[in-house]
Amino acid sequence: MKETAAASGVLRAKEVLRRQSIETPSWAYGNSGTRFKVFAQDGVPRDAFEKLDDASQVHRLTGVAPSVALHIPWDRVDDYSKLAKHAADVGVRIGTINANLFQDPDYKLGSLTHPDRRVRAKALDHLFECVEIMGLTGSKDLKLWFADGTNYPGQDSFRARQDRLGEGLAQVYERLADDQRMLLEYKLFEPAFYHTDVPDWGTALLHCMAVGERAMVVVDTGHHAPGTNIEFLVAGLLRAGRLGAFDFNSRFYADDDLMVGAADPFQLFRIMTEVVAAGGLDESSPVVFMLDQCHNIEPKIPAEIRSVMNVQEATAKALLVDQAALSAAQLSGDVLGAHAVVMDAFNTDVRPMLADLRVEMGLDPDPMSAYARSGWAEQIVVQRAGGQQAGWGA
Repeated sequence: MKETAAASGVLRAKEVLRRQSIETPSWAYGNSGTRFKVFAQDGVPRDAFEKLDDASQVHRLTGVAPSVALHIPWDRVDDYSKLAKHAADVGVRIGTINANLFQDPDYKLGSLTHPDRRVRAKALDHLFECVEIMGLTGSKDLKLWFADGTNYPGQDSFRARQDRLGEGLAQVYERLADDQRMLLEYKLFEPAFYHTDVPDWGTALLHCMAVGERAMVVVDTGHHAPGTNIEFLVAGLLRAGRLGAFDFNSRFYADDDLMVGAADPFQLFRIMTEVVAAGGLDESSPVVFMLDQCHNIEPKIPAEIRSVMNVQEATAKALLVDQAALSAAQLSGDVLGAHAVVMDAFNTDVRPMLADLRVEMGLDPDPMSAYARSGWAEQIVVQRAGGQQAGWGA
């Protein structure tokens, strides 16, 4: 009986995993680094078109990375319709459009929260440009992250800055089409160190609730104080219907932007367990699963492949949690029994199941080895010699 139930659970898990979608970020394919140094690598893309070419390799080998997030102005091109067509030609599509309100010198004291009306207007113009790009590329999501904040007590008014932010967000929201969303990200600190204008999920949620039902919160797994129970706040946002997206990465100390699942795979599993339990992987779910990582010392494309595989493994384990047994243990107050159900799923080696699934999907069972054999890494080093390598503009 147990073997039959386990086999049934694997079949159900495979059904969900087959349609899983993990969005990769364009900036992860370019050069990146720390605040001290950007580390160049041979063969990285020179423009947004070549970033899409690399992203297509990740999707080709994993089967679950069909969309690519863009970052403006890092991915600015003359013809966005042409870029969208190129994405389709190589087997992917344009996903979330990310705005940049943190690298212009005018934004030293903030963007939408800046005390100077001229700077706020400049920031709004950029966000309006991003909305226009959404229409040209077929993107449905605009993602906003603000470096806005202050470094010293008394530097500016908390209340005034929140008022300015709310006013600006409302104006951007009004520009969105009926099938487009605003995704608001938060960050505990950095680069502002005394206070950040959107430091946590509660502040982000308040602003989203104020502007409209298509404004959703983004949970970046690296943007929390040490010890924060991220799966708890994920459960709360899911319950409120306001979890719009994840930015998956790992951290040891702060916003480290390491590969997802590298630092704490158990945390990633716990997060995905809450997502599964709340229907966040249902076909009708609005949650977008994105990677947001900086591959500073590791090769770009294999790092994205490995990250996608890490999310797949955490998801597979979460799908294997025996929900009926877990519910029965919880309702009966069986503390250890409930914990055992969760741990049994986490301790399951799901790699053979995922390898089988890939074969069933017509893919190589080992995407990492398949990429190493493909010759793509050697090919792009030769083809992309010369020109200006893409990076994050640091």
